Amino acid sequence: MAKTKGHGNPHWTREEVILVLELYNSAGNSMPGPADERVIKLSNELRSLPYHQEASKRSSFRNPAGVSFKLQNIRQVATGSGLSNTAKMDREVWGQFGANQEAVSNAAAKIRMGLEIAKSDEPHDEDFEFSEGRAVTEAHKRIERSRGVRKKLLKLRRSNGTLHCDICGRDGEEFDEQIRDAILEAHHTIPLAESGEVKTKLSDMSLLCAICHRLIHRLMSKRKAWISLDEAREEFG
Repeated sequence: MAKTKGHGNPHWTREEVILVLELYNSAGNSMPGPADERVIKLSNELRSLPYHQEASKRSSFRNPAGVSFKLQNIRQVATGSGLSNTAKMDREVWGQFGANQEAVSNAAAKIRMGLEIAKSDEPHDEDFEFSEGRAVTEAHKRIERSRGVRKKLLKLRRSNGTLHCDICGRDGEEFDEQIRDAILEAHHTIPLAESGEVKTKLSDMSLLCAICHRLIHRLMSKRKAWISLDEAREEFG
């Protein structure tokens, strides 16, 4: 559970502080106050983030006054002048980015992109087996996301030299060898309802990069029909 202080609001997350730092660096020598349109816009953005859903219901949570206060905290860390009540997270974020506006903007852009993806990731997008009911759909998703299944599948595929996406062929060679398999996810080659199997067989699983995995599930959702790997290759190719 997040610790709270002041008005009972939780401590600022790293992502929130980065977004405030972006505004601080772009503001130059001026310090926008609570009535500034940029502060109000950032306040609305922070209040819409999924980090503190209960706290965001309070009017005091990340309101323009709070954002302006945080800007003063950042100013203190950056210049030694301003409000002295700085947080460890403020100092850590400043230590990492400082006044490097490009780096901060890039980090902020990635945060916003991740949030947009999360917002667009409707829970039912993967429910392509509507006729089979929610239980089968949920079992399908749980198996695909199982760390144990994925780990065994990666080990098998590594041993036979086929550690790549079964649709696009991507193997993550552009990344360090120790982390490249992170782009690959487990995917059923046949629907659970069709296989009738309770226990997962590795022979019924394939490896897909995260992009192809998301695309094939979205396509199944839209067509309300199972899409084979061959059909996906033709569709995405």
